[in-house]
Amino acid sequence: MTTTVALLFGGRSGEHGISCVTAGGILGAIDREKYEVIAVGVTRDGRYVQVSDDPAAWSMVGGRAPEVTEDGPEVLLPAAAHRPGEPMLLRVVRDGRVEPLAEIDVVFPLLHGSYGEDGTIQGALDLLDVPYVGSGVLASALCMEKASTKRALEAGGLTCAPGIVVHQDRWERQPRAVLEHLRTEHPLPWFVKPSRAGSSLGVTRVTREEDLEAALQAAFAQDPLVVIEQAVSGREVECGVLQGIDGAEPRTTVPGEVKVGEDLEFYDYESKYFGKGTVDIQVPAQLPDAVLEEVRHVAAQAFEILGLEGLARVDVFVTDEGQVIVNEVNTMPGFTPYSMFPVLWANMGVDYTALITDLVEQALTRRIGLR
Repeated sequence: MTTTVALLFGGRSGEHGISCVTAGGILGAIDREKYEVIAVGVTRDGRYVQVSDDPAAWSMVGGRAPEVTEDGPEVLLPAAAHRPGEPMLLRVVRDGRVEPLAEIDVVFPLLHGSYGEDGTIQGALDLLDVPYVGSGVLASALCMEKASTKRALEAGGLTCAPGIVVHQDRWERQPRAVLEHLRTEHPLPWFVKPSRAGSSLGVTRVTREEDLEAALQAAFAQDPLVVIEQAVSGREVECGVLQGIDGAEPRTTVPGEVKVGEDLEFYDYESKYFGKGTVDIQVPAQLPDAVLEEVRHVAAQAFEILGLEGLARVDVFVTDEGQVIVNEVNTMPGFTPYSMFPVLWANMGVDYTALITDLVEQALTRRIGLR
């Protein structure tokens, strides 16, 4: 019997367009003989609509990301949970009438950032007793908020980049105190990051104190909670992680490295998705075998410390001394065919279609409810 998968993408965050591009990649690669696919887009104001399942509709055109609009019929989620193990009925409003759309066996939430990757959609799906790909409410929320991620990882014995957390209200009340603390405890340069945003949105590298105000305002535009980190001198290395099979240890990839040219300060939003500057992705990373193994070990540890499920991409710095410092953990990393996560797994012999299948099948076998 065919399994019906609902792809959920778009959403209310600044990563709306990247989520749509991710969906296009998966729509083009998912095994259509094994799975029936229902494409559900979420508009920027949170409306659920039935959209095209044609991959071409969700590709970059002229350097612009696609967007979910309100043109499609509205999709209605169930008003209450159904029996665990039974499909979830999605309905659609068409010409003023409510009609059945499909019985959904599993949801693949491709929403990046807030109102999707942060535990909110996971909570909604848990209330409906429907299986879904990826981590649950607590782990998703924990990894979306960078300051909490760092605290949890450090409590588990891993090393993270040093820094402080600043709320917009505190900055407006006590800017001199914040600056004095940074000046005393964390030498320049600094990285200013929204605490609950991804894809490097709102991130600025600060090399002069007088530039901190502008950097903070760029970050506050994404999130009132901001992390200011002391820059780490090291190589930026990324490792893909998949949940272990039948309770086994997490599976990890050989790490890859992002190398940016002299025309870039760091690997920012425009360079990740819109071709800005010189970027070289090396898989595997050109590091000693012992260091590569340590990165894999740290990535697996992070996955378990944070209670993750399904998948993650763990980004670290490797210092000249070989120390591995965790930078960020992504519970729904970029998933286009050319994104680092699928590329890392392809290097391990797991192609894009097989990776999608792995994640869907994991979700179908996961316990419903508390786990």
